[in-house]
Order: sequence, then structure tokens, then C-alpha cells
Amino acid sequence: MATYRRPQRLALQIQQEISMMLFRGLKDPRIGMVTVTEVEVSPDLRHAWVYVTCMGTEKEKAETLKALRHAAGWIRHELGQRVRMKFLPELVFRTDTSQDYGDRIDRLLDEIKEGH
Repeated sequence: MATYRRPQRLALQIQQEISMMLFRGLKDPRIGMVTVTEVEVSPDLRHAWVYVTCMGTEKEKAETLKALRHAAGWIRHELGQRVRMKFLPELVFRTDTSQDYGDRIDRLLDEIKEGH
């Protein structure tokens, strides 16, 4: 049972560390306002999917995600300095679309309410 909690604990630690790195600021000017919303770690601890939300236009969001993917190696290296593990997971940055999905549901519910 404890082995199932380890990926969750590692995911939370990775989320906190990457959030602090982003808060302190990476030197890439393409990285705007970013929030790490969730991190999922594979059961074998080899991969971590980092979900982020970005502020700005669609173009700015795309540039931010591109910059994060470019900085993934450096971020992973920094994590290695802060998180003690034999192997650090490969980081994959993805856009968290749950906020957009929730907004769409709210709009649809408002349309239904107006129709009745």
C-alpha cells in the first residue's frame, strides 16, 4: 500500500518545487504568468506530467508552453538538487484544460437557464 502513495508524494513535491522555480522566475522572457495545477507521476517513477495554466493570449500561452518544454532539462536538473532520488522522472509539460472545460460547462448551463 505504501508504494502507491510514493508517486503521489513525489508528485506533490515536484509540483511545489517547480512552482517555486516559476515564482522566483526563469530567465526566459517567453515564460509569463504560469501556475502548476497538477503533477502526475507514473507508478515506476520514470515520467512526470506537469499540468500548467498560463495567462495571456493563445499565442502567449503557446510560447510559454514552448519555453517550459525547452527549459525542462534545466528544471529537471534543479529538481535533482532539491529532491533526493536515484532517478528523477522525465518532465513533460502540458496545458491544463480543466479551467476552459469548466467555463464551457458554465456557459452551456447559463444558455439552458436562459432558454427556460
